Amino acid sequence: MATASKKKTVKKKTSPKAKKAGFDLKEFESRLSPVQKVEAWGMNHFSNSKVFLPTSIQDFKDLFSYARDTNTKVAFRGGGCSYGDAATNEKGIVVDIRNFNKILSFDPKTGILVAESGVTIKQLWEFGIERGYWPPVVSGTMFPTLGGALSMNIHGKNNFAVGPIGDHIQEFTFLSPDGKESVCTPKKNSDIFYSAISGFGMLGAFLTVTIKLKKIYSGKMKVWPVNTANLQEMYDYFEREYKQSDYLVGWVDSFASGKALGRGQIHKAVHLKAGEDPGFPENCKLENQILPSTFLGIIPKSWMWLFMYPFSNKLGMRFVNFGKWISGFLNNNKPYQQGHAEYAFLLDYVPNWKFMYKPGAMIQYQSFIPKENAVKGFEEILSICQKRGIVNWLAVFKKHRPDKFLLTHAVDGYSMAMDFPVTKGNKTKLWELAKELDEIVVKNGGRFYFAKDSTLRPEVYRRSMPKQNLEKFRAMKKKLDPKNLLESDLFRRVWGK
Repeated sequence: MATASKKKTVKKKTSPKAKKAGFDLKEFESRLSPVQKVEAWGMNHFSNSKVFLPTSIQDFKDLFSYARDTNTKVAFRGGGCSYGDAATNEKGIVVDIRNFNKILSFDPKTGILVAESGVTIKQLWEFGIERGYWPPVVSGTMFPTLGGALSMNIHGKNNFAVGPIGDHIQEFTFLSPDGKESVCTPKKNSDIFYSAISGFGMLGAFLTVTIKLKKIYSGKMKVWPVNTANLQEMYDYFEREYKQSDYLVGWVDSFASGKALGRGQIHKAVHLKAGEDPGFPENCKLENQILPSTFLGIIPKSWMWLFMYPFSNKLGMRFVNFGKWISGFLNNNKPYQQGHAEYAFLLDYVPNWKFMYKPGAMIQYQSFIPKENAVKGFEEILSICQKRGIVNWLAVFKKHRPDKFLLTHAVDGYSMAMDFPVTKGNKTKLWELAKELDEIVVKNGGRFYFAKDSTLRPEVYRRSMPKQNLEKFRAMKKKLDPKNLLESDLFRRVWGK
């Protein structure tokens, strides 16, 4: 954005601070949208906010100049994929970074890529796949931005093997609200590096990001579907197979009870090695990787949620979950090959599937429990949900390893992510259920994940995290954002004032 001349600044009657800096408050305000509805991905929460869409580093600098001069509260929004209130801001501006989205450089020999923070996972894999590279960590949807992914330190179905996305970042440039720009690596400005990654956007803005992509030798992976009779059997399979697996993910039928509590299906995947795939590199072409837009070549997948909608009730979802488990026996433990995008992005396979949760939409409750308590803890969670008559419609089980990031959600153990519908009739009971589940998680030494959270309370979060981590984050917040300009609805709910 061009800097206003002194003559123009006088005409627009900007503040003395703005005149001194050559910054035009009125011009910046003209670039903000009118107040609009900014919705959480789970559609259970929204804020009425003005929105700013930066396209350059200077825009971020102008944003923080404006915030400092006007004491405006700012929250960042990437792909808008956080289920709850992490990217909404009822008391200020939402900064949507998706137009700050250029891939700046790539080294085909090393796989090192430099990009602006608004570049999405989708852009990364589509850019890399034909060059023989894949992002080292992806979420279940391809639409998060790099900035959002680092803020939440996203994990994938391979977390047990490669850690979160932060472990694959070589460098980033970072702008703190005081206007200082820093280059951060694991060794240079490492305090910012390990705090901003996992810092849920509350310490500053990621500008450019340097990430190392993973070399691949096939457009396909070898996948094994394995039915399991209960949660203990699923856990045992993970523990037995994880060293021989690149990816592991388990689907859990939350309606099953008794000896079948936690039954489900695992999908194990391994990369093909160099020379194992005669179809390489042809099957890495983008047209052979993108998810099909139609079902059976006829029905647009964007319509598929309408066919699912009649099942969006307790009886219907009990039937769907049971049907999925039974169908798993047809190909139990019979390997097949599957494309990278098809395996990775299950949440994108049926666009708009979340609409089946309307009108109240949904929350996801994801908790992480150390392995020695995982089976016991998650069995208790599943049982409590059944006793309270609020059973989640979809549950996903994953294995994790610890990492060095300050507000990490990961443990040496397992997570379960559970999708619950929100209705006028169940909302109060659902939030009360979440309180009960919180106690089970904390009792078992577990943690929570801000990208998925809608219900966490400050006292529970404090009990789940090491005291020294929380104190260090508060110190970093005071150092980098002394005026507390960065505040999301999530920050106010969980951290308070």
